[in-house]
Amino acid sequence: MRCPFCGEENTRVVDSRPAEDGSSIRRRRQCDACSRRFTTYEKVETIPLLVVKKDDSRVPYERSKIESGVLRACHKRPVSSAQIEKLIDEVETALFQSGVTEVKTTFIGELVMERLKCLDQVAYVRFASVYREFKDVRTFMVELRKLSGEEGHA
Repeated sequence: MRCPFCGEENTRVVDSRPAEDGSSIRRRRQCDACSRRFTTYEKVETIPLLVVKKDDSRVPYERSKIESGVLRACHKRPVSSAQIEKLIDEVETALFQSGVTEVKTTFIGELVMERLKCLDQVAYVRFASVYREFKDVRTFMVELRKLSGEEGHA
């Protein structure tokens, strides 16, 4: 690892520990030439994931797109940012563990809705109304009836 201060190639690890999120390793390094310390993070390289959109075009996966949809659905709801992060982490884990290199937007949407339904039912309905493109009140009511029917069985 090259020193960011003097450019020397010889640095050594003085401390290693898991990063706060648990998905990487935080390493404190010290340069043998200038003795300055710096931090690096080591992360597992994941396979690139392409998202297949409804028009069959393909775009690189972006976590921020899921995040913005979930944030909109949870706006002014009693859902913490930690709960939202956890939901998105779970969706990402399911995506990357599937082992595929291309995933349809419909699959991602279903994963999000499955988790939102358990987290906050109003957020779920908001997300579903955009994702499923409800065309009229009738289709919206059908979804609400399904949701309330599930509540009755719980």
